Amino acid sequence: MSHISWEEPFCGDSSNCFRLGTDPAGNAYIAVSGSEDHHITDTRDALRALIRDIKAGKADHLLGGAG
Repeated sequence: MSHISWEEPFCGDSSNCFRLGTDPAGNAYIAVSGSEDHHITDTRDALRALIRDIKAGKADHLLGGAG
């Protein structure tokens, strides 16, 4: 397995923290902080699209009452 470079966790109030990571092979990873061995994997392009869509508000309905 390639070496994953994890970013600092993104945390909410009193909730689990999510971590994003990448590797030299062009893969992207998302995991719950402390459980990085149990991550989901896709391409950096897929991660880029996910972040762009979240920033555009396409996931606001998941936040309950937002949007």
